[in-house]
This record gives sequence, C-alpha cells and structure tokens, in this order.
Amino acid sequence: MSEPFSIDRMLQLPRLSSLRLSPDGRRLVVAVGTVAPDGKKMATALWQVDPAGALPARRLTRSVAGESGGHAFLPDGSLLFASARPDPDVKAPPADDAHPARAMWLLPPDGGEARPVASPDGGVDGIATSRASRAIAFGAMVHRGAADLAEDQRREKARRDAGVGALLFEDYPIRHWDHYLGPRHRRLFAATVPEGEEPMSDPRDLERIVTGFTFEEGPLDIAPDGSFVVAVRRRPGVFPETWDDLVRYDTATGEARQLTNHEAAYAGCAISPDGATVAAVRFSYSTPTEPERYTLVLIDLATGDQREIAGEVDRRPETPTWGPDSSVLYFDSDDAGLHSAYRVDLPEGRVTRLTASGHVSDLCPAPDGSTLFGLQSTIGTPPRIVRFDARTADQTPVEVASSIDEGGIAIGSVVERLEAEVADGTRIGAWLVRPASASPAAKAPLVLMVHGGPLSSWNSWHWRWNPNVLAAHGFAVLLPDPALSTGYGQQMLDRGWGQWGGNPYTDVMTVLEAAVAREDIDGSRVAMMGGSYGGYMANWMAGHTDRFRCIVTHASLWELLGFHGTTDHGPAWEHEMGDPYADPSAYLRWSPRESLAEMARHKTPLLVIHGELDHRVPISEALTLWTDMRRMGVPGRFLYFPDENHWVLKPQNAKLWYRTVLAFLDEHLNGVPFERDALL
Repeated sequence: MSEPFSIDRMLQLPRLSSLRLSPDGRRLVVAVGTVAPDGKKMATALWQVDPAGALPARRLTRSVAGESGGHAFLPDGSLLFASARPDPDVKAPPADDAHPARAMWLLPPDGGEARPVASPDGGVDGIATSRASRAIAFGAMVHRGAADLAEDQRREKARRDAGVGALLFEDYPIRHWDHYLGPRHRRLFAATVPEGEEPMSDPRDLERIVTGFTFEEGPLDIAPDGSFVVAVRRRPGVFPETWDDLVRYDTATGEARQLTNHEAAYAGCAISPDGATVAAVRFSYSTPTEPERYTLVLIDLATGDQREIAGEVDRRPETPTWGPDSSVLYFDSDDAGLHSAYRVDLPEGRVTRLTASGHVSDLCPAPDGSTLFGLQSTIGTPPRIVRFDARTADQTPVEVASSIDEGGIAIGSVVERLEAEVADGTRIGAWLVRPASASPAAKAPLVLMVHGGPLSSWNSWHWRWNPNVLAAHGFAVLLPDPALSTGYGQQMLDRGWGQWGGNPYTDVMTVLEAAVAREDIDGSRVAMMGGSYGGYMANWMAGHTDRFRCIVTHASLWELLGFHGTTDHGPAWEHEMGDPYADPSAYLRWSPRESLAEMARHKTPLLVIHGELDHRVPISEALTLWTDMRRMGVPGRFLYFPDENHWVLKPQNAKLWYRTVLAFLDEHLNGVPFERDALL
C-alpha cells in the first residue's frame, strides 16, 4: 500500500518547467527542480526527453548551484543555458559570496563537455537565440552608467572591498517583488557564439542609459538572421505612469527604434520566422472605471502598423509562439477553469482552440508543423510533458512516454467541477478536491481557498497552495473563480473591477453555500484560507462574516491606504483605486481594516503568515494586522519567516508552513489541540 500524499511526498516530485524543442525536433529539454541534497533549497537541472517516447529521459546537467536563468537551442542543436556553477578555468568566487553569478554555458549537440561562453559579473538572466544564425541576445545585471562589463566588474569589486551595501535612488520604483533595484540593473546584450572552442567576442550593450526598472523581467526576442532584437522597455512617464513599449534594436549598431508609443503597455514579444512581424500581447491602461483589456497584436516591423487578432475569443492571451513559418501563431490562455492552447491561421486570422483539458503551456511546435509539445498539469496532477495535434480542436493531450519519473508517488485526490449561479445570473465555476479514502457516509470538513492576483484562476497544479496535501489530511477543498478571475471573458473582470470586497466576496460565498449543501460536506466545519489577494479576502471575510471556524491569511493586504506607499509599485494601484492624494475613498471603502470592529465582534481565529522579504505586500501589513488583532482581542497566531518573500520557497520552510496550517485547521475543525512544531 502506497504512502498517503503529504508535503514530504510532494517535495519528492520533480518540478518541470521551461520546455524547449531542438531545431531538428529530435530532443526536448526541460528544467527539473528537486530538493537539493542539503534539504535547504530547490535545485534545478536540465533533462533531455525523447519526443517519440522511445528512449528514457536523460539528465544533461549536474551542479551544486543548479541551472536557472533560461536555456535555448542554437540552430545546430547546441544548448545554451545559464548556471552559477564555477568555471574550472577561473579563480573560485569569494567564500562569502552567497549568490554566485550565473554564467552562460554551451553544451554541444553531441552531449560533450559544457563550456562557459559569457560570464558577466552580474550574471545572465534570459537567453534568446536566432533561428538561422549563431546570433544571440541576453540580459545581464550591470551597474548604472558602467561603460562595459569590465567596468561593471571593477565597480562591484570596489563596493565589496569597501563593505558598502548602501543604495542611492533617483527614480521610481526602487523595489520589485523581493529585491531592491540597484545598484545593478538588467541591460540587454547581443553577441555571436563562435564555432568550436573560440572565445566569444565582447557582446554589444544595446542600451546603456537605463532607469532602475527598464528591462526587469522584460521579454526579448532576436530576429532569425540575428540582425535585430525586439524587447519590452519600461520608461518613467508623467508620475505615476510608466510606459511599457516595444523597441527594436539593431544588433550591429545598437540603434533603437520605438515600435509603440505609450498608447498601451506590452508584454511578450515573438518575431516571425520571416523577420517581418512581431507578435505581442497588448493591454490597455486601466482606470478606476475601465478595466484593462488584453489583446493579441501583430506589428509590422517596417511600418509599425498594428493588427489585432483572435479578439473574438474573449480571453487574455499569453506567450505568443510562432509555428515553423509565418502562417501560424500559437498562444495560450486561461479558459473557464482550464488553461488552453490556441492556434491562429494567418493571414485570415482563423482561431482554433487546440486543447480542452488541464493547464497547457510552454508550447513547442515541431519543425514540420504537425505536432505541438508542451507542459500540462491539472489541479490534481503536476506538470508533465505532453503532445497534441497542431490542427485538431479541443483535444486531450497525450503524455510523452519515458518522461521524467515521478517515483510512483500517488496523489489520490478526487477533483470535481462545480458551478453556482449568483444574483446577476453569472455562473461561477469552482474546483472541489476531496479525499479519495473518505467513505460515502463520511462528511468531510471544508476548507475554502481564494486565489491570489486577483486577476488569476484556479486551473493548474500549485506547489505553494496545494489542495491535495489538505485532501490527504482529510479536508475537502473548494477553489472558486469569482469576479476578477481570468478565463471567463472581459465581463468577469468588469464585474469585480474597483470593488475588491464586492462581487468577488458575494461570488465566493454563493459557491461556498452550494458546496456545503452536498451530502459529503460537513457545513458546520468550514475554514477559509488565502494568500496575497486571497489573503486580502481572508481579512475581508474576518470582518464581514462569522461563517468560518478559522481563517488562514498569508501575505495579506490589510490597510490599503498605507499599503499604497509601502508596496513595490504603489502607483500601479491607482489605475483601479484612483489617486489616494486627491480622493482616498476607494482605499478606505475596500480596506479590511475598516471592519476591525466587526472582526473583533466575530472573533474568528486567524493564522497570520508573512515573509520579511516580501516587497509586493510588505511585512508592515501583517504587523499592523497583528497589532490590531492583539489590541482588539481577536484570537490567532502569527507565523513569521525572516528569510522568505511573497512565497515560501525553501523546502524546510514549506514543511513548517504546511505543518502549522494543518495543525491550525485541525485545532478548529477537528478539535485537536494545537501543537507547536518542534522547530518553532
């Protein structure tokens, strides 16, 4: 009999990401994350998988540091990848260097010895390769104003030798998710990888004059012949605006030409195989009365003219990917509780939904255009490599045999789809995850989970908020997609825009009551939990209902007016909540703290969880919430992680997270006395 699923079993599962197909279509390479030997972090290696499923999967890289930061194929099948592994021909980094920089390595197509080809002192982040040449583009972290990579290295050494960690800021924002934007900033470089063992010449810096956020996390692509690069560049506008525009850079001269001009923001870019067009995701700038709208556009690289495609689908497109030629474009999108792959036939623009199950991403078209490979997960199964036909509508992808072994670990949960109709007639979808071992007569206690975002959806396997761990412990878990969820068309965003505790709250409560009406659910034992926006909803519910026996609130928003000034990019919230200096009413209206008196009256126990390194929802939100709870006599506990950010990423911390959450739920739903973890 197999062991029941648990956090320890989940940590044994391989975490697949970043799937790539070789130009000849004969090799798939995927990043596989596992717990490092010391158990204190996750480490990633690259594995090769046979697309035909005939050969066993084979590990390509092995290093203590792991491989992360991107990988891509050159036309001859050589694999470029980023890794912080030490170069055997270079002096080892200082012993106190806790975060060694990632260099770019090349692995020959025959699987010989990998060698470093570029080693910027600030590390490589993101690699793009051309289809028909050995030209590449990549990001690297460089000191502001440094003339070249050599000067960048000298500046960093001077700071290290002086023991200086101070930063001086002159622009905004100054933080992003979990780090401060300085003293280095991401700049883009172009280069050519030589044949054989020749060293690569110094790369060309495509734009040295940057603001602190210009290319942070920004996508880039390089033309098939390597003659130009297209990237998303962020520049400060009239405060609080920032402009996210597409820019074309000549790789020989560095000359820049802006393709868009502040009329919208852009994310994602893919240059067509003929080099004439760039496909991109365009999203309009929202206002407090008008939500943002995502569209897929084609931009003529000669004229700058734009053409919208796939608008009739009414979905938010992601990750445009060209087929073998310029007649077919693929994209993926959240889709009514799924995440589907779509095909667009050009020039007419006919759209076909190719998949109708699970969450499909990382699309890799075969060279002959007949097949697509990708990663697919579901609420109940982790990502796996799959294939499906490139033309047939509404398929269920087939798993590629001889893929990465999961070690025979059984998940064992039962996953069902639920719907409930709310007052305005909208159908609200949700997933219900139940224990597989429960007898038909047993009534399971229910845990409601609200997703983050809030522009998001429950449609895939989740490593952080995994309902299967709770189900294995005996809880049923409800995962609703209320107003502001993606995958249900623009109207679902319109219903919740600017009213975070309005329709999203009533939608969730309606679906909840539909779930507890089932014979297999114990409606008297119900808890709620959420992180980020889900944490906001947890706090909102604590002050608006006494329906729950307990609430878990992770990385949560509590006091929106103060949050505007402490989050990493407060002005972004003005697009939905307005200018707080001129009119703070929306921030106050939708702030959970305004219902503190009701929270104190309900006295629903709260487990507050937060990481010190979280800049998106700063620790100040949790500190204020905890102070208010103590002052007003609201019972609860506070689980604090000094070394985690918005997520809890380290394996041992994840174990503590789940053990504490399960103990808290057991205490209030099952009457089991709370037992503090021995490590706490």
